[in-house]
Amino acid sequence: MAPVDNATGSGSVDPTANGEQSTFLSAAGFVVDEMGPDRVTGHINLGPEHYTPWGVVHGGVFLSAVESAASIGASLEVEALGPVAVGVHNATDFIRGSYGGRAEVVALPIQQGAVQQLWEVTITRADDGRTLAQGRLRLQNVAPRART
Repeated sequence: MAPVDNATGSGSVDPTANGEQSTFLSAAGFVVDEMGPDRVTGHINLGPEHYTPWGVVHGGVFLSAVESAASIGASLEVEALGPVAVGVHNATDFIRGSYGGRAEVVALPIQQGAVQQLWEVTITRADDGRTLAQGRLRLQNVAPRART
């Protein structure tokens, strides 16, 4: 698994664009720490920008981290063959509320096939290791389209 240099990016499946993290990942706060075809790790520094009006972290933050981490790893698995992996079903369970702090993200493959993949992602509180959310993402391996 390769560490990610968030200043320069790494490889053709790169969560950064021109050396900078994508606008979406930046807005969600997900930072990729390491990425490979069999494991992706990252973190989110949760704060007020992630809160619902009721002061708890919005579940969409965790759902987005599940989709992003699994998609990166799954795409690395198939990149040598040409396809990219895109999410087709995201089932994320929110285990306990969060009110800020650092969350750790770990994505691992359950199944990696020629057509589809299944990844499991666990998001935990950094300070005590308790699970905040856990998700499974089913991905389809598809030919990439030209960006316009």
